[in-house]
Amino acid sequence: MKRIRFISSLSIALALVGCEDVVPPTSPDVSPVPQFARGGGQANMGINVLVDGPLSDDVMAELARHGSVMGRIDAIRAVFLVAPRDALSAVRALPFVTAANADAQREAAPPLPPVQASDFAAGLSTWDLDAVDVTDLGAGRTVAQDGSGVYVGVLDTGLLTSWPYYLPSERIVTELARSFGGGGAVGLGNVSIQPNKWAHDVRSHGTHVVSTILGYRVGNAALNGVAPRANVIPVKVLNNNGRGWSSVVSQGIVYLAELKAGALGGAPLVINMSLGGSALDAVEQAAIDYAISLGVIVVAAAGNSGERGMSYPGGYPPVISVGASGWGGEWVSGSSWWLSGDVADPTNADDFYVTDFSGRELPGQDLDVLAPGSWVLGPYQVNIGQISYFFLGGTSQASPHVAGIVALMAQANAGLTAADAESILESTALPLGPGTLSVATPFGTVEDITWGADATGSGLASAPAAIAAAGS
Repeated sequence: MKRIRFISSLSIALALVGCEDVVPPTSPDVSPVPQFARGGGQANMGINVLVDGPLSDDVMAELARHGSVMGRIDAIRAVFLVAPRDALSAVRALPFVTAANADAQREAAPPLPPVQASDFAAGLSTWDLDAVDVTDLGAGRTVAQDGSGVYVGVLDTGLLTSWPYYLPSERIVTELARSFGGGGAVGLGNVSIQPNKWAHDVRSHGTHVVSTILGYRVGNAALNGVAPRANVIPVKVLNNNGRGWSSVVSQGIVYLAELKAGALGGAPLVINMSLGGSALDAVEQAAIDYAISLGVIVVAAAGNSGERGMSYPGGYPPVISVGASGWGGEWVSGSSWWLSGDVADPTNADDFYVTDFSGRELPGQDLDVLAPGSWVLGPYQVNIGQISYFFLGGTSQASPHVAGIVALMAQANAGLTAADAESILESTALPLGPGTLSVATPFGTVEDITWGADATGSGLASAPAAIAAAGS
């Protein structure tokens, strides 16, 4: 899901290279649902179905009359079909069907020495952590919470094979990590449990996202994370092209939700989804509602479609949605600004802007808060086995900042609900009104960035204020 812009003139520690993640989520008019022909050339599609009662034998048999049943999730009464395209209207007309829609597309090495540390809570501060005020340049962490006892499920591309080099191994819950595949019209809508595939990503997106939550290693140095002692559960729901289907995402959500009530013993669980697409899927919505009903807090990216609106599931109101902000101090002091720049404390809204790609709030959508999503550094490999780091820009990078903040809030209050977390984040955010800011670029130029009220949500997420309100 990335458009990578290489900046060959930059040379930072360990060959850091700049790039931007500004590709909008896939929509039907630019990336059609994959098709294959059967039955006299009739094109088929994946259909996600919700029914209003148990998945009885009669219900399943009736659905099977309209297509091939490829999978089911009994907890939310969902069935996945592969059927001719003209079968969708007939499936919708069945008396026991509450919703049916086309399966929606979603986007977002050799062994290396592992990190010899249990966490990076004592790591160095970067600009984005300073911006949400969990660290301060030269002073270390500024909040007492570090995510201890809280689980964060990351639905993404999984982790690179080399993840133990970048991330603290003790913080990745390997025994619960999973990979789910299939979806769409390929006939694999069923749950496919692939216990080890989650650790063999070649896309890097999931590793970059997790590095924001836990921190990461650069050479002999450790960089802090938003919640460096949280327990991360990687769940791969996107393929090695960085794409997937809402049916598979739904399975990942339900898997994590049931961990909350089972293996996790009721411990706080936050889900981060740095992914999205142009349409709200009924089964995905039901999976989110189910997770929230079990006490899970769901955070998702607002999407990178700018004025075309937010992506889903981020635009679904019960989800804590996150847009991307940037800092006026970017590139001002040269190539090391990301580590040596000091964001003003207390945070001044006039120092920040909303990126042009961050999804704007359209009618019926709900944009909650902003977090750093411009020039966020983290592990990103373009060659297998070659350690490298990239600056990425996108709401994919903003979302884990807020998921990490929610983990800190849940540490302060283990009974925190999704509704309370969203309300607190909004009420404690630093308001950011419409405006224009002149921002330096890595090319030595200055760019004026302008945004309106539909881009800001409640403003810039503030960790200390949100934690204090959650714990009171």
